[in-house]
Amino acid sequence: MRFVDVTPSTRGAFESLFEQPGAPKYCWCMAWRPLPNRGQAENDDKKRSMMALIDAGTPVGIVAEAEGRPVGWCSVAPRDTYRKLTPRQDQGAAGVWSIVCFYEPRDLRGSGLATALLDAAVEHAFAKGAHIIEAYPVEKASPSYRFMGFRDMFVARGFVETGVAGSRRLVMRLAAENPPR
Repeated sequence: MRFVDVTPSTRGAFESLFEQPGAPKYCWCMAWRPLPNRGQAENDDKKRSMMALIDAGTPVGIVAEAEGRPVGWCSVAPRDTYRKLTPRQDQGAAGVWSIVCFYEPRDLRGSGLATALLDAAVEHAFAKGAHIIEAYPVEKASPSYRFMGFRDMFVARGFVETGVAGSRRLVMRLAAENPPR
């Protein structure tokens, strides 16, 4: 398996993944990103907005590929490229990257792909200059926000719980001086 930074030259893998049956083409991973007319935005509007971010060189995340085909996604990017993710977020903090979404096709769930995506996302963010990686996972029993990952997965990689973001999401952080276990 390999992990590919989504850029203008690799966006085809991202597009192909999100256009597969069962993929989140209703969102195009724009839920946490600034989006004009959010309430009225159609799927095509979300796709156009995401493609514009990619084409502008904005970091958006990584795609997992197996046997030459895209099989998973993790949204990992500088926190300031997202909308406000927590009520008490310090928007001025430099070097903070956020992990806000995982997508794996239903037939690959439970295969370890999400864990591999998390490992690759951490490596990617630190390689791109992150000082801190922040994530907003939920407990496994949570009825919503499961696309943001599960708490145990982050704890196993050395993330530390630092607060809450709403009623279900936790705020967890990993500093560059505390590499994954």
